[in-house]
Amino acid sequence: MPHADFIHLRTHTAYSLSEGAIKIDKLAALAKELQMPAVAITDTGNMFGSLEFSQYCAGKGVQPIIGCQLALTRPDNLRLPPDPVVLLAQNKIGFDNLQKLSSHGFLDTDPGLKPQISRELLASLSEGLILLTGGSNGPIARLLAEGQKAEAERLLAQFAEAFPDRTIVELHRHNTSFDRAIEPGLIMLADVARLPLVATNDCYFIKREMHEAHDALLCIAEGRTLAEKDRRRVSPENWFKPAPMMRELFADLPEACDNTLAIARMCSVMAETRKPLLPVCPKVRPGQTEDETVRAMAREGLALRMDAMGADAEARARYGERLEFELDVIARMGFPGYFMIVADFIQWAKSQNIPVGPGRGSGAGSVVAWALTITDIDPLPFGLLFERFLNPERVSMPDFDIDFCQDRRDEVINYVRQEYGNDRVAQIITIGQLQARAAVRAEGRVLGLPYGQVNKVAELIPNNPAKPVTLQQAIDGEPKLQEMRTNDESLSRLLDIALQLEGLYRHASTHAAGVVIGDRPLTELVPIYRDPKSDFLVTQFSMKYVEQAGLVKFDFLGLTTLTILQRALGYLSALGTEIDLARLPFTDASTYAMLQKGDAGGVFQFESQGMRDVLKQM
Repeated sequence: MPHADFIHLRTHTAYSLSEGAIKIDKLAALAKELQMPAVAITDTGNMFGSLEFSQYCAGKGVQPIIGCQLALTRPDNLRLPPDPVVLLAQNKIGFDNLQKLSSHGFLDTDPGLKPQISRELLASLSEGLILLTGGSNGPIARLLAEGQKAEAERLLAQFAEAFPDRTIVELHRHNTSFDRAIEPGLIMLADVARLPLVATNDCYFIKREMHEAHDALLCIAEGRTLAEKDRRRVSPENWFKPAPMMRELFADLPEACDNTLAIARMCSVMAETRKPLLPVCPKVRPGQTEDETVRAMAREGLALRMDAMGADAEARARYGERLEFELDVIARMGFPGYFMIVADFIQWAKSQNIPVGPGRGSGAGSVVAWALTITDIDPLPFGLLFERFLNPERVSMPDFDIDFCQDRRDEVINYVRQEYGNDRVAQIITIGQLQARAAVRAEGRVLGLPYGQVNKVAELIPNNPAKPVTLQQAIDGEPKLQEMRTNDESLSRLLDIALQLEGLYRHASTHAAGVVIGDRPLTELVPIYRDPKSDFLVTQFSMKYVEQAGLVKFDFLGLTTLTILQRALGYLSALGTEIDLARLPFTDASTYAMLQKGDAGGVFQFESQGMRDVLKQM
């Protein structure tokens, strides 16, 4: 089947937060539909979607081109808006360098400034990368517009030196007066420097009809309204145009379109999945392997547990047999290191008197975990199954759900950073989506509609966090919404735009519990982000994709319940009453009487009204 004779090399997906309006699955599908053999992802400053994009493209038989739009610091004034350029990875070296450049943008930029990198850093990590000069928005165009032709020539020469045979002068035709005014100068500079031209369309949305919705998205990001004139906007032409339309647009410069295909042929790398990579725990005993150390620690720990129980010979034999069975499974599946790492930071936390949960989830079925004091629940009396946690028939990473005192959780993470290295430990990013209600309310503000009117619409959308209802589902199932859409032009417009915005990514934050530990600096494995609200490194890949990239997740959940329990124990101690939570009986009648009445305020996992109702019914 013949393929299209133009490829989009500059696209902003929804991962260009509150800026791009192209969902990744739609981008791959659209490239296939338009018969484009390849398509590039070039999100603003980040590589959040590079692994997801690679997988969707591969599934559609489309070549993924991994890129990023990075901002270059203005050497004349660090406070001025930085200049964007586009980088495309040719090979594995280029991909790795792109990850590092994107990471540096977040890690090295002062708070309050847009993530950016220096020209020197760009040049030092240029291997394996193709540079597009940024078109009408780039530094060359800006210098020309400022009348600094000589400086534009110097900068282009620096790019060409840093990226030999990989510097391409980028042209935009978005039907703006600036594009038309600046293009002759860009073509002249490319001709003088003997550099090729390439046509890009800087796509922010899928079709022309989405321009108003995209405009609203930009307003949401800036807290502005559509009626305001002095605000950021892009041209209605910034959409994912078919190849024939781009060919017609650049009919006088066919080589600029030809070069999109030539560039695609120069690129042959995608973000790939890896098997889990675990660091070696520093607590491995001299002269022993991880497996030998875990076995020795578990046997010693079990002996202490048995002594504390006053166990007889028969019980010791029964527990010992279960322990050896589990240790053999753990060794066979290659997970001794995981158990060592978890045991290390939990034992440290307990040594510092930091409250740790007794165990939750399937991990509580492990005698090894109990012996290593990862959990404090003896699994045998309760008939808990180890196979629910680890099963050789269904190989997957073990995953302990670990709870720490909310007030001191960060101390445990800091200990892990000290043990393994600051550059090898990170929290995991989460990307906030515009859900149905939020999309309606945000769009109502952008349109300048009265709050009460917008709120009436939003309240008609069911709020079910466990199973969110889409806006279309809400409209289909609610006659009042259908009536509003039919009879009120302003509300019809509100709903139509909100339908297009729903599901787009709005902001990045940090996962409540997930922490990854690498066996090498994390920028060699995944791109890194920095949460402006904390000093912790954060992966640019979300939970699902960071694990596919080979990083092992550990849960460090901060639990207020543990903090409250510790304070309560302190108050009781001051009154002369000492209580050991690990020795509380499971047969206390008054506790069950309280639960029967649904008095479960402050009880972890039983606080909601739904759970209280279940307790009463039980």
